[in-house]
Parts: sequence; C-alpha cells; structure tokens
Amino acid sequence: MNTTPEENPSQHVTRRTLISGSAAAAALAAAGYAAPAAAKPKHGHGHGHHDSATFTVLGTTDLHGNVFNWDYFKNAEYDDSAHNDIGLAKISTLVDAMRRSHTYPSPLLIDAGDTIQGTSLAYYFAKVEPISRTVIHPMARAMNAIGYDAAALGNHEFNYGIPLLRRFERQCDFPLLGANAHDATTGLPAFPPFVIKKVKVGRHLIRVGILGLTNPGIAIWDKANVEGTMVFPGLVEEAAHWVPRMRRAGADVVIVSAHSGADTSSSYGDALPYPENAASLVAEQVPGIDAILVGHAHAEIAQRVVTNIETGRPVVLTEPLRWGMRLSALDVTVRKTRGRYEVTSVSAQVLNANTVEEDPEIVRLLRRDHETVVAYVNSVIGTATEAMSAATARYEDTAALDFINVVQAGAVKDALVGSPSEGLPVLSIAAPFNREAAIPAGEVSVRDVAGLYIYDNTLLGIRMSGAQIAAYLEKSAEYFKAVPGPGTYAAGDVTNAPTATAPNGTPDYNYDVMGGLDAPLTYDIDLTAPVGSRIVGLAYGGVPVAAGDQFVVAINNYRQSGGGNFPGVTSAEVVYNAQVEIRQLLIDWVSAQGVIDPPTFHQVDWRLVAGSTPLTITG
Repeated sequence: MNTTPEENPSQHVTRRTLISGSAAAAALAAAGYAAPAAAKPKHGHGHGHHDSATFTVLGTTDLHGNVFNWDYFKNAEYDDSAHNDIGLAKISTLVDAMRRSHTYPSPLLIDAGDTIQGTSLAYYFAKVEPISRTVIHPMARAMNAIGYDAAALGNHEFNYGIPLLRRFERQCDFPLLGANAHDATTGLPAFPPFVIKKVKVGRHLIRVGILGLTNPGIAIWDKANVEGTMVFPGLVEEAAHWVPRMRRAGADVVIVSAHSGADTSSSYGDALPYPENAASLVAEQVPGIDAILVGHAHAEIAQRVVTNIETGRPVVLTEPLRWGMRLSALDVTVRKTRGRYEVTSVSAQVLNANTVEEDPEIVRLLRRDHETVVAYVNSVIGTATEAMSAATARYEDTAALDFINVVQAGAVKDALVGSPSEGLPVLSIAAPFNREAAIPAGEVSVRDVAGLYIYDNTLLGIRMSGAQIAAYLEKSAEYFKAVPGPGTYAAGDVTNAPTATAPNGTPDYNYDVMGGLDAPLTYDIDLTAPVGSRIVGLAYGGVPVAAGDQFVVAINNYRQSGGGNFPGVTSAEVVYNAQVEIRQLLIDWVSAQGVIDPPTFHQVDWRLVAGSTPLTITG
C-alpha cells in the first residue's frame, strides 16, 4: 500500500461557486467569520509579505449522515433550543462562500469522521437498500460534489461492517485516512495514514500533510465487526510514528484530523490501554504538528492552544459542532526561510451554518434519496392502543423502555430454544437514549419506532449471576445524585450525576433500566444511600434474587463490549449473538404483531426512593 500519497494542487477554485463575491463576504460575516489580515484576498497575488503565505483549511466532523436540515424522526425541519441548523447542504454554501472570498488559493476541506451512521438516510443506504456499484451513498455523493480533500475514519464508520465501509471508501473521490487502523494480521495500515496536498499561494507551493487518526474504542464498540480483522492502537503512538515520516516526505505543514475528543475522558475505563479522547495529548506529546481538527466529542471548540512539551510550540485545536452545525476554519501562515517553509501563525474559528441557505446543487443531487427515505420512515407498520413517551424514562418506569426490554428479551428467549441456556429466566436492559422519543396512540410508523432507538446497536444474550445483576444495577444507579431525604425534586437535581469518568455529568445513555420477561424484576434505588449500596429489595417474580441465581440478559453490543464500563459483562458467557439490529427488531415486532398494547407489558417495577419512601420527581 502507498502510505505516503501526494496529490496535485487542489482545483476547487474551478468548481462552481453559486455565490457572488459580495454575497460571499456577507454570508461569511453573518456566519461569524473574521478573515485575518494576512488572508484577505489579493486577487491572484501572494498574500502578505513576499516571503510569507497564508492559506485556509476548512473542517467538519461528526456529520452522522446529515445532508439536509431535516429531522427524519419528527418528519420536520430540524430545530433545537439554540436554533442550530444541520446538514452538508448548508455546509456546502459556507464552503462555497469561503472559496469565493479566498479567490487564490482555494481552501482545503477535511473531515474528522463519523460520516455514514446516525440518520434514517444513513441507515436506509446501509440496511434497506445497501450501497453497491449502482447505489451511491448520499454522503459520498454530497462530499464528492462539495470537494473534500480527505476525511478521517470515525468509530461509527465500522457500525455496518468493514465490507460496507470499503464500498463507501471506493465511492469517495477523497481518501479515508486512518493511521491507527491496522490490519490485524500484517500490522500494516488498513487505510492510508496520511495524504499530502499541494497548496499554491502566488509563487509559493506549500505541501500540507493531513494525518488521519481514529478512535481505539472501535475495538470495543464494534468488536463483532473488527475482531481478528483490524486493530486500533493509540493516537499518540501512531502520530509519533507518522508525523516524522510526513515531514521526511516533504510536508511543510502537518494538520491532524483526529476522531478523538480534546478532553482526556474515556468511557471504557481500563478496558483499553489507550485513551478515548486524546487529541490534546497528541498536541502536547508529539512534536511537528501545527493544528488538529478534533472530532468525536460533539463539542464546539472554536480555538484551543496546546503547547507541545518537547518543542514549546503552540498547536491549535478546533472542533466544529456535530451534524454540520458548524464549519471550522484554520488560517495558517508560513514564511519561507532558506528554502524551507516554517509556520509562523495558526488561528482557528467556527462558522455557524444556520445563517445560510442550503446549497441548491446539493439539494438537487440528493432530493430523490431524501424523498425515498422520507417515504420509508413514514410508512405505517401498526397501531398502539395508547401513547408511550420516553420523556420521563430516566427517572421513572415507563412503558417506552419496557417495550424495548420486552422485544429484546423475547428475541433472546426465542433464540435459546434447544440450547443449554433454554429455561433460564431472561432479563433485558434498555437506556433512555432519546428524551423526545414518543409512540403515539393510533397509527405507528417506522419513524415512530426508530425514534425510540436512535442507535444502530445489535442484540446479544449473556449469562449473569444474581450477584452480577446487583452489581450491574449499582453501576447504573451512579447516574443519580444523592438526596437528603424524602420529598419532591426536579429531574435535573437527581439525574446526570458527575463521576470520575464523566465529570460533566453521566449521559442518559449510560443509565440502564433492567426488566424481566416472564416475571417482573423489581427493585428500589435509594438515593439517600451511598453509591454502590443503592439497590434495595432486588427480586425476580417476587422472590429475592440470590447471589448464585442464573439469568440470561438481553444486552446491546455497546454495553456488552465494555461501553460505559459496566461490571461483569465483557467476560460473561455469550449465549446469543445473531448480529440483529435492535431498532430493526422493534420495527419487525410491530410489523408482525400489528398492535402495541402497553398494559400487557408495562407495570412499575422500579422506583427512586429515600429509605422506603418513594420520591416525587418533576420534569
């Protein structure tokens, strides 16, 4: 494999620009962009001092299958409390404006991963009508049209298996970079580690190296798809290996595109020797890097400067917000001294996509795909006798999560027939992924069900003891903040407790509710008790659960592989793993049953209490 690719100078300046110069300037100003003095256009001449040149690198990350400003689960235009807009169609307009305002040279455009998973649009072209030689992935079509120069691999690129990822890779006109995605047999890079792009600024020709790094957590989160095929060493280790090689290959500037957050937290505890969020460590510990486009954390960092320990030089980090809400812009100035370019300054900022219209060319290219998916997600597959909502699922027992648990446990129980585990009681876990998820009374569509389970997780069954069940629930109960005694509390005052691994608060998806299939699993969570001693009265079918009791637990692949660092699951015996997506199981269950009748499966099996007194929680 050619691990040191070099490409010709970018020709993006010749791509259509649907926006005039004055309109481009106005659009960028509205989006919050302020051009540094050295980067203002000179209409074909070098920028700034005759020995200096400035160029721009634009960046996106965590696009997660968003092309349009559309919420497929709501069947409406996307909106949130901050009134962000999403999608590549808006990003394309911003990119066009930057190219129009930066007449010479055209900015480079890179991405930091998590591209092909996350929306119904992405799911449809992975599972319903999978991409092929004749079916092009909408993200490939859009990113090719916009003119990306490179993209790093994200962990969610591996959700649908390596064969589909390879098909997507072949459909892209730009390289997918992954220096730390290695072939498990040969130890060699399974994807190009880096690419070197030539940027012409007046009489200057600057070689810009782009190194792609992905997340070691792939080995845990997508174990079923990658085990024995690929391995994922640490970002710091691989950057230290490749950056000197990029410099020797002629890179004047080194930009890292890293699918790894800037803050050094990790969701998988001690399961891997490499941290999940290591972008700042890469900047600090690996000399020779000028800037890092950060991804994975779904955070917004306009600019953060980290000092490299060895060289004392600043390294600029920037992370645009997820789903195409923001576009990062890195302005890099170099000076030529004795025949070599040296970076003299780097600055970064983010542009807001909600200030521009969608690019009509991207809309035209993807309209048919979008309409196909809208029709798919709105197709009616059953009815519900009453409405179910997940709005309160993080602090009280709801029919919505019981429904997920009933379907998961039922699928596992059916699969155990004829196996040594047949006859064991089956439990199931589910998390309140989406507070806005709701299934209405009456007709139920694909999107109603899909909104209840927004991740592409697959289902497994594992054997656990009664002691392990209790320990698992104690871990889950870390999600709650302590209370002094009985009373009425606001939801925000008891949920999302900070922990050592989640200092900003435990996310909803790391709180699990556990339920039984043929008999109820009942328990109280005492918020006046210390963490680790909160589960009270754990019983199955009214009988206290003993330490040695044996159960089969229906669990998703994220949890089973170590996501959230729950105890007892990664080493538990796997008794079922058919690689079936839970969301599809829910859709298939409704299609087959025709009717969702919550009273047949929902009752209050767990409570938040103070001592023995139930707490009242208000939304």
